[in-house]
Amino acid sequence: MKKFTKLVSLSLAATILAGVLAGCGSTSGSSAAGSGNASSNGATTVNIGTMDLVNGDLIARKEGYYEDLLGVDVNVISFSSGKDVNTALASGSIDISELGTSPAALGLSSGLDYSVIGIGDIIGSAESLVVSQDSGISSVADLKGKTIATPFASTAHYSLLNALKLENVDTADVNLLDMEADDIYAAWQRGDIDGAYIWYPVLDNLIQDNGTVITGSDKLAEQGIVTGDLIIARTAFAEENPELVTKFLQAFLKANDVYFNDKETAYADIADVLGISVEDAESQAGQFTWLTAEEQLSDEYLGSGMADTLKNTADFLVEQKSITSAPDLDAFQAAIDTSYLEAAAAANE
Repeated sequence: MKKFTKLVSLSLAATILAGVLAGCGSTSGSSAAGSGNASSNGATTVNIGTMDLVNGDLIARKEGYYEDLLGVDVNVISFSSGKDVNTALASGSIDISELGTSPAALGLSSGLDYSVIGIGDIIGSAESLVVSQDSGISSVADLKGKTIATPFASTAHYSLLNALKLENVDTADVNLLDMEADDIYAAWQRGDIDGAYIWYPVLDNLIQDNGTVITGSDKLAEQGIVTGDLIIARTAFAEENPELVTKFLQAFLKANDVYFNDKETAYADIADVLGISVEDAESQAGQFTWLTAEEQLSDEYLGSGMADTLKNTADFLVEQKSITSAPDLDAFQAAIDTSYLEAAAAANE
């Protein structure tokens, strides 16, 4: 019998996590929430985290690939930030999730026991710095004395800090506000902020409401500041359920194949899941780089480049005093496990 996917809202997820926040420092992945899903024959339920990023996850959910391939009950739990995903992974409330490179670097630096098993996407203009056309801001250098919001410890936050650094703007000269994506548009409408470094759909809301983009993650990538959305699995879950992790990646790769080979269906699926027009889905999908399994496994990404990106991100977070210390490069290299992706790619051939 076909299993069903249950999409849990962020508010419910917060309720689920409330009882386990005290254990966020745990790296064992063996909390009651996590271990309760497993039996001697392996997990009977897989809890998947999502931030509704425009990548294969949306297509896999719409097409039912997770349920079809995993063959167990699937819960999809929605989060609005990487911080919340880290909390859920630490507590064992989710088993697999997409997670930006910045919160992933933070989590690994903090000792969270999870593995990078794939790449959901490389971020382009989908994350950008948009300012009010009435703010008098026309460049990053003009941000001095202005109020800019972004979700702290996110890829957008990392990109914003790097944009300031590249233009020699001291962060002390900018009023930076830690604000969740859902709250940024309301603050914009009230006139509380001059701009925000944020992602869709909030980014599009700001642009449509008298906003203009002055830089983005695509431009920063050209200067060596690469950000992306990784696929993370709790190490304990992956080691106990290697077949399920492999099948999850098979579903993700199958969804990516839809994007590569049938754009019409891909855009329709994305539009349906996000509740946007097909035209907007096409626009947003084009602002990320979608990778094949072969590309993910290349030296540019999981082969070596992504470990460098995570290390550079962690070092930058130390420099910005967001974390106290960063592990050596070999710790990030050890956190990348390509065995599941290699198996998934072979199975999908």
